[in-house]
Amino acid sequence: MSQGPLVLPPDYGDWLASLKQRIQSARSRAVLAAHSEQIRLYHSIGCDILERQRQQGWGAKVINRLSTDLREAFPEMKGLSVSNLKYMRRFAEECPNLQIGQQLADQFPWFHVVTLLTKVADPTVREWYAVQALDEGWSRSTLEKQIKNHLHDRQGAALTNFEQRLTQPQADLAVQVLKDPYHFDFLGLGDEAQERDIEGALVRHITHFLLELGGRVCVCGPSGAAGGGGGDEFFIDLLFYHTRLKCYVVVELKATAFKPEHAGQLNFYLSAVDAQMKAEDDLPTIGLLLCKTKNQLVAEYALSGMEKPMGVAEYELVRALPEPLDRSLPSIEEIEAELSRELEGEI
Repeated sequence: MSQGPLVLPPDYGDWLASLKQRIQSARSRAVLAAHSEQIRLYHSIGCDILERQRQQGWGAKVINRLSTDLREAFPEMKGLSVSNLKYMRRFAEECPNLQIGQQLADQFPWFHVVTLLTKVADPTVREWYAVQALDEGWSRSTLEKQIKNHLHDRQGAALTNFEQRLTQPQADLAVQVLKDPYHFDFLGLGDEAQERDIEGALVRHITHFLLELGGRVCVCGPSGAAGGGGGDEFFIDLLFYHTRLKCYVVVELKATAFKPEHAGQLNFYLSAVDAQMKAEDDLPTIGLLLCKTKNQLVAEYALSGMEKPMGVAEYELVRALPEPLDRSLPSIEEIEAELSRELEGEI
């Protein structure tokens, strides 16, 4: 006897969605708990190694033997290599209270901790990156890239009129979102590149561009039309919506030195976006003018006369690779194969 079509209860969809959310939340909590236990275990092992070395004076060969013995005892367990045991010792030495500055280290996956320890020598700068990584939810690769690109030196460095044109807390948040200079070496263009070449390359490499913009940005599109009245249309270079600032961001590219008229043009575009696109609950649109170079005093004078909130920053298409923050520290790539990215987070 054939059965008729399955008739689901009226609330089945809502119930299923609720179950999915609960399962996902439980899985996320389990992952976080596993990370926390791993970090605390590694810290305790590091403390033991550090204390015994201090008391007994033994060297690296004992760590080699310890790695062999632990691997034999726990063949299924990853992270017991000589390299990783040395990282544990260093972790215990530099973070005796299980904290990176004021941040609890067990909030991070192990590879984030190793990256912070090996890539950043200054404890104050290390804590800055730890805070940013937590706030922005950076992956390990993003954390490495931001450290390599010296984000702490560039964040909040753009010249703006935000304090005069925006209310708090948007003004402070907007200042911290912008940086100077912006690094566009991922585009593969030379210094002779024209504006449209740069704009097109930024769109093609939009993921890298969004990371350089600071994340939490939605792409609204390149070359957006801003009506000027009377049937005229003017085209902005790039338009974004920043989910943290809750406002549109207009980006204008100039493959030349900054000129005062650039600020006037951007001011017009911001007025058009506010009038035609900004919703009632959106905060005022902000502008970012990216120039090849700028005269600081000229830019300050120009921004002071603008009605709309905007910032001016330089960009670099070609730059020398930055020097490591600590040349004497081992690189993260020296971790052995069993500490590969695929095994990140396992105990």
